[in-house]
Amino acid sequence: MGQTVTRTDFEWTYTEEPHASRRKIILEKYPQIKKLFGPDPYFKYVSGAMVFTQILMLFVMKDQSWPTIILTAYCFGGIINHSLMLAVHEISHNLAFGHGRPMTNRMFGFFCNLPIGLPMSISFKKYHLEHHRYQGDDVVDTDIPTLLEAKLFNSTAGKFFWVFLQPLFYIFRPLIVNPKPPTKLELVNTVIQLIFDAIVVYFFGWKVLAYLCIGSLLAMGLHPVAGHFISEHYMFAKGFETYSYYGPLNWITFNVGYHNEHHDFPYVCGRLLPEVKKIAPEFYDTMPQHTSWTRVIYDFIMDPDVGPYARVKRNQVGLKTN
Repeated sequence: MGQTVTRTDFEWTYTEEPHASRRKIILEKYPQIKKLFGPDPYFKYVSGAMVFTQILMLFVMKDQSWPTIILTAYCFGGIINHSLMLAVHEISHNLAFGHGRPMTNRMFGFFCNLPIGLPMSISFKKYHLEHHRYQGDDVVDTDIPTLLEAKLFNSTAGKFFWVFLQPLFYIFRPLIVNPKPPTKLELVNTVIQLIFDAIVVYFFGWKVLAYLCIGSLLAMGLHPVAGHFISEHYMFAKGFETYSYYGPLNWITFNVGYHNEHHDFPYVCGRLLPEVKKIAPEFYDTMPQHTSWTRVIYDFIMDPDVGPYARVKRNQVGLKTN
C-alpha cells in the first residue's frame, strides 16, 4: 500500500486547451448542434423533485440512530445531494432558465443548494467557468491538485486517503490557490443556507442536519458517484486531458460523464449531451473513455502510473505572450 507512483511531475504543455478549437471544427461540419444550445425545460422539475425528496427524508431521519443516519447518508441521501451538486453545475452554465434570466438561475441555485447543507452554488460558478476557459492553467484552474497535494499523496496509501479527503481539497483548494473576495450573491447564498440549516436543527435536531452534510461529504469522496471527479481530467492515457464516461451513473448525474462533449459545448444541457455524441461520433468514439467510475477510483489508487500528478498543466501567461 505504500508503493510510490512513477510520475513525479505534472504533464506540462504550452498548447491551448483543446475544446475551443474542436468546437469550431465540429460546428463547421455539424452546424445543427447549435439547435441543442439552451436550457433544459425538464431540469427544474427533476431538480425540484430531488430537493423535496430530501425534505421528506428529514422526517424519516429524525429519530434514527447514528449508524442508520451514516449508512443512509452514504447509500441514499449523499447520492441525491451529489446529483444536486451537479444540478448546481448545470445552473452555473445558465441551463436551468437560459442566459436571458441569470438571476432566476442564481435563485434556483440557492434552492438546489439547500439539502447539500453547505453554501456552494455561487462560489462554484465563480471558479467553474474559469476551469472551462483556462483548463489546466497553473494558477487559475483550481480543479488541479496543488504541488503539495501531489507530493504528500504520491503513493498507493496516500492516494487512498486523498480520494477519501477529496471533498476537503475541493472546498479549501480554491481559497489557497486562487482566492477571490466574496461577492454579494455568495453572502446571500450563505445567509439563505444558514437559515435553512437553523430551521432543520430547530425542528428536526442536529442529527438530521448531519444526515444532509455527512451525505454531501461522503458522496464527494470514496463513493462511486464521485468517480467523475477523477475520470474527467486525470490522464489515464498520455496526451489526453479530458475523458468521457458512458455508463449508467449518467442517469442520476445529468450526464456529467459526457465530459468531452460538455467541455466542447458547455451551452448544451446535460440531457442532450448524448445527442452531441450521436451527431459527431467520429470525434468522440476514437478518444479514450471510461465505462465505470468505480473502476476509475480503483485504478487511480492502485495504478502506479496514475495519481495526483497525472494532470495536464499549461502556462496561460506563456500562451498570451506568444
